[in-house]
Amino acid sequence: MSAVRLTVAVDTDACCAMGRCAATEPLVFDQDPESGTVILLVAEPPPELHETVRLCAELCPCTAITVTED
Repeated sequence: MSAVRLTVAVDTDACCAMGRCAATEPLVFDQDPESGTVILLVAEPPPELHETVRLCAELCPCTAITVTED
């Protein structure tokens, strides 16, 4: 059985700059220093980060994070 591939996308226009994603998983998300909006650092994170990336999508109050698995 092959590993699940997780892909992350962010909608910077929808981002409300709360910073929950960057605080929860700083290896995948950061914040723009001027606007505070999300910056995606890794679009296909390794398996050991999948759980926290899913959590980030759940915690995002503006649904700016999309996680796709295949």
